[in-house]
Amino acid sequence: MDGSRFDAIVVGVGGMGSATLYHLASRGRRVLGIERFAIPHERGSSHGITRIIRLAYYEDPSYVPLLRRAYELWRALQQALGQQLLYVTGSIDAGPPDSQVFAASRRSCELHGLPHEILTSAALSRRFPGYHLPSATLAVFQPEGGFLLPERCIEAHVVLARARGAEVHQDERVLDWEPRASGVRVRTDRAVYEAERLVITAGAWAGSLVEPLRTLAIPERQVVAWLQPRRPELFLPESFPVFNLVVPEGHYYGLPAFGIPGFKVGRYHHREERVDPDRIDRRVHRLDEEILRQFAERYFPDGAGETLSTSVCMFTNTPDEHFLIGLHPSYPQVSFAAGFSGHGYKFCSVVGEIMADLAERGATRHDIRLFRLERFSRNG
Repeated sequence: MDGSRFDAIVVGVGGMGSATLYHLASRGRRVLGIERFAIPHERGSSHGITRIIRLAYYEDPSYVPLLRRAYELWRALQQALGQQLLYVTGSIDAGPPDSQVFAASRRSCELHGLPHEILTSAALSRRFPGYHLPSATLAVFQPEGGFLLPERCIEAHVVLARARGAEVHQDERVLDWEPRASGVRVRTDRAVYEAERLVITAGAWAGSLVEPLRTLAIPERQVVAWLQPRRPELFLPESFPVFNLVVPEGHYYGLPAFGIPGFKVGRYHHREERVDPDRIDRRVHRLDEEILRQFAERYFPDGAGETLSTSVCMFTNTPDEHFLIGLHPSYPQVSFAAGFSGHGYKFCSVVGEIMADLAERGATRHDIRLFRLERFSRNG
């Protein structure tokens, strides 16, 4: 393998990297994907059986056009694969009337003409009896929200990329890379490769491969739990929308039972634990479970039976919780996508398209100004 040369090398074949690999291979590029673990795996951020996708976007309304394209690409992927990957349940973004989750979700719907309804807590409970939220809560219901199957999506992108000629290596760690006049040289624990372009989609490990990201893409330990519903019929995909919810205890998210027969729940910035991704504590402790159980028992009592399963993953947070996507400031033949801050998985399909654009021509038709690295510089 020593000296193998490619049009592009993608480092990290998780959610973003697998999609990038697929788009480059679909365009006829000779591309190599290198993943340090298995494909897929549970060591990073691209797993968990189900992951939320939603159009009502409180983080910033400029995400909505990217989401519309993401939906198109997810549907095209599942058609190409012949398997369902996207499930529509509707989405709930709820909290006090002045909370960002409610107010900014409503605003994004209004700005982009998204169908939506505003529901009081009582109206929400009547329509979806699994919900028992505080009386002052208001909710945006957007009917196109739902969930993706992250492991299957990664597998789909990789399988179809390979069918289009991509080479994919797993259990191979990138040690370093260096720019060359004609591209880049990548050294792993197995071999040395060369390519015209390098794409780094290494998740929580991105900071170790792209120096400017070291202090801007910070891994954080995250825990989710699956609880056995006491009334399972209220927590099925057809009766329970995915949610983002602000309550006095914090900001939580949840999904209906699917795969594991349990109601899935998590808390954003679970215990605010910054971590080294190679040394993260992957045990789930009593306090981890209690944080999630107490929330469920208070606001989703019919879903808060015994704990069926728990899982540790990672967010990789930026200071403003917007993504980092672009070209390396010193080496334009290198591009990166990182810092997805716990809300990036739904964008994998369109980020793959963006990264393929950047690798091919250094620019993309998609508006990625919000994600510029330069926003964190002194003059940014």
